[in-house]
Amino acid sequence: MPARLKRPAWPRSTTDGRQDRVRILAVDYGTRRIGLAVSDPLGVVASPHGFVDVADDGSHLDTIAQLCTDLEVGRIVVGLPLHMSGEAGASAEAARGLVEALADRVTVPVELFDERLTTTQAERALLECNVRRGRRKQVVDGVAAAVLLGAYLDRARQRSPDCDVG
Repeated sequence: MPARLKRPAWPRSTTDGRQDRVRILAVDYGTRRIGLAVSDPLGVVASPHGFVDVADDGSHLDTIAQLCTDLEVGRIVVGLPLHMSGEAGASAEAARGLVEALADRVTVPVELFDERLTTTQAERALLECNVRRGRRKQVVDGVAAAVLLGAYLDRARQRSPDCDVG
């Protein structure tokens, strides 16, 4: 059984009634690798945090759950890879399954967020920075998760510009 978070569910309140700020973990699901990114506690910066190889035994889920504990994550955002038409395909169904599996292992909210074109944007950014092909393969999953998280943070700020994301 993986380690469970020992903290109250997000959002938490401080003694003066303000919501405590927490990190958000973004998950960019792939059939072979899962890209990860994490926000700062203020919900301003999204940083790549590498990737986890998908394992047949589900141990990648335990790794993500442990990462949530280690980084004191208060919310997980999983990319929902919809077709450009907005329809869900097999990848979207797999992402929904990942959300359910993660929700069984963590005590923080796990939600889906539209991630159309995040990997394309990540690859484009890495090409513009002249990252070599071998290195691009190593970092593209984490960068795609950071693009996803950046979009999530931007959307949260647009909906409520005067309040914190976390």
